[in-house]
Amino acid sequence: MNLSLRNKQILKLALPSIVSNITVPLLGLIDVAITGHLGSAAFIGAIAVGGMLFNIIYWLFAFLRMGTSGMTAQAFGRRDFTTLTRLLKQSIAVALGISAIMLILQNYIQDLALYFIAPEPSVEYYTRIYFNICVWGAPASLGLFALTGWYVGMQNTRIPMLVAIVQNVMNILASLIMVYTFGMQIEGVALGTVIAQWGGFFLALWLYRRNYHKRLRKYATVSLFTKAELIRFFTVNKDIFLRTVCLVFVHFFFITAGAKMGTIELAVNTVLMQFFTLYSYIMDGFAFAGEAIAGKAIGAGSKTIYDETIKRLFGWGTLMVILFTATYALLGPHFISVLTDDSQVIQTAQDYHLWTLLFPICGLAAFIWDGIYIGATATRYMLLSMATGMVVFLGLYYILIPYWGNHGLWLAFVVYLTTRGIVQTITRNKICTFNS
Repeated sequence: MNLSLRNKQILKLALPSIVSNITVPLLGLIDVAITGHLGSAAFIGAIAVGGMLFNIIYWLFAFLRMGTSGMTAQAFGRRDFTTLTRLLKQSIAVALGISAIMLILQNYIQDLALYFIAPEPSVEYYTRIYFNICVWGAPASLGLFALTGWYVGMQNTRIPMLVAIVQNVMNILASLIMVYTFGMQIEGVALGTVIAQWGGFFLALWLYRRNYHKRLRKYATVSLFTKAELIRFFTVNKDIFLRTVCLVFVHFFFITAGAKMGTIELAVNTVLMQFFTLYSYIMDGFAFAGEAIAGKAIGAGSKTIYDETIKRLFGWGTLMVILFTATYALLGPHFISVLTDDSQVIQTAQDYHLWTLLFPICGLAAFIWDGIYIGATATRYMLLSMATGMVVFLGLYYILIPYWGNHGLWLAFVVYLTTRGIVQTITRNKICTFNS
C-alpha cells in the first residue's frame, strides 16, 4: 500500500495510541480476575464500585491530558521551547495540586459516593478498604495524564504506549505477589494497582529525562506561570472539564435509564455498549494523531498541512466505519455470545443489534473533530457541541421512552453522537485562523 507522508505520520501517531487505549480496561480486568478467585462476591462488588468511582474521578480530570496536548502541539509547531517547558511544569503542578486536594478530602469523597451508590454493607466495607489504598495512586495517575498529553503534543505516542504496557505488566505481577505470596486479599489488589500507577509515572518521568532533558535543560528555569498563559491554561482546561461533565452525565444517565427498565435491559445495554467502547478505542487513536498534527500545523502557521491532515483523518475514519460496520454486521451476534452466556440476554440483544451498526457512522465526525479541536485548543466549541448533544439526548429520551422504551434510549444515544459531529462541522471554520 503506497501511503503518502501524511498518512504515514498519522499512522505513526495513531497506532501506538490505539495500543495504549486498548490496555486501559486491562487494569480493571486484572483486578476483577484476581478478586474473582478470593472466595467472596463482595470482593468483586467492591472492585466494581471502587473501580467505577475512580473511573469517574479520573475521567473528570482528563483535561490534564487533552488541554496539555493541544497547547504543547502548537508550541512545538512554533518551536517555542520555553513554552513547551512551562506547559509540562504547569500540567504536572496542577495534577499534583488536584491530587493533594483529593487526598485531603478522601473521606468526604468516598462517603458522598457511597451514599448515592448505596451498595450492600459487605461491599461497602471492602470498597472503603480499596478506596483508601488506591487514592494514594491519584498523584501518579493524574501526573501521568499531564505527561501523556505533553508527549502527544510533542508528536510522540510511543512513550505513552510503552508506559501503558509496562504499567499493566507491573499491575499483574504486583497484585499476584501481594495476594498469593503475602496472603493479602483486596488490600493486595489495591496495593498492586497503586504500585503500577507509581511505576508508570516514574517510568514516564525517566523517559522524559532520557529523551528531552538535554534538549530542554537550558529552559528549566522558566517561571511556572505567566499571567497570559495562566489565563489561557485554565480557560482551555475549564471548558474541557465542563465538556467532560456533560459526557459523564450522558453515559451514566444511559446506564441508570437502562437499570430502571429492568435487569435484562441493563445487561443488554451493558453488553452492546462494548461495541461502542471498542470502536471508540480505535477512533481515539486517530483523534490523538489529529491533536498532535493539527496543533503543530497551527503553531507553525501551515494551513496546507492543517487542511490535508483533516482530509486524511476523515479518510482513515471512513475506512474504520466500513470495517467496523461490516464486522459488527457479520460477527456481532458471535461477539455477544462471547460476552455473555445468558440465553435471555443473548436473545434480547439481537433485537437491538441494529443500533451497534450505527455507532461507526454516527460517531465518525465527533471523534475526528474532537482531535482537531483539541489540537486547535478550540475547547469552547467542543463544550458547545457536547452540551448541545446532551440536551438533544435528554429531549429525545423523554419524548421517545413512553413509546419506544429501550429502543428510544438507543436512538437518543446515536442522535447525541451525530449531533456532536454536526455542531463541530458547522463551527469548524471558527476554530482557528491562518495568516495569508
